[in-house]
Amino acid sequence: MAEGLLRHLAGQRFEAFSAGTSPQGLSAGAVRAMREIGVDISAQRSEHVDTYLDAGIDTVITVCERAAANCPVFPGAAERVQWSFDDPADATGSDERRMAAFRRVRDEIDRSLRGWIDSRR
Repeated sequence: MAEGLLRHLAGQRFEAFSAGTSPQGLSAGAVRAMREIGVDISAQRSEHVDTYLDAGIDTVITVCERAAANCPVFPGAAERVQWSFDDPADATGSDERRMAAFRRVRDEIDRSLRGWIDSRR
């Protein structure tokens, strides 16, 4: 969701990639939550972080404690940002309860990204 939101909010200013230490692919809940706000992430995919170690990444943003703890050091990355969001894929209960978790985290990521983008003006 973070990659899709950054591309949507400031894709002309930043190039965004999604990667993980154990990528699981897109969650249907994430695709649905993003579609609700007009952002299509259905073609996105998460790569393994090692894919980008030599890609000249300027900023690394991790979005959960697990990622922060396991994220390798990116050579040349001038900035590392850590945000701790719940993983909505871990939500249990009814479909509506699980979707509520995706929407909440989507909106939290959106607010954080907007602040981060504004700080770079």
